[in-house]
Amino acid sequence: MFMQAYTNQTYALLRIFAGLTFVFHGTQKLFAFPAPMQHEVPAFVIYIAGPIELIGGLLVAVGLFTRWAAFLCSGLMAAAYWMVHGTQAFFPIMNQGDLAIMYCFAFLFISAQGSGIWSVDEARGAE
Repeated sequence: MFMQAYTNQTYALLRIFAGLTFVFHGTQKLFAFPAPMQHEVPAFVIYIAGPIELIGGLLVAVGLFTRWAAFLCSGLMAAAYWMVHGTQAFFPIMNQGDLAIMYCFAFLFISAQGSGIWSVDEARGAE
């Protein structure tokens, strides 16, 4: 009951801000903005993950081709978790993989839910 009347709006805010924050992971890898990477990363991470984060995050944020973009972003984060964090320790709190897991499941939820209100998909009647 509490906040139930605002379900659509809070979901739209989740989609928009998950997408926007993901965009900055891409800009950091590709353009060293807003800050350069803290450590050296392999070229394939920069040239594969960077564009997916930048373009996928932007598509999710504006709500265009949302299901496919979010699914791709979710898969990227699942792969990132198991390639980088999951090999370090079992628990995410110990392997610093919390953010990758949260992005993975937030994008998976967005992929299942679709773009919702305040989206290009909704405006063009594609949802």
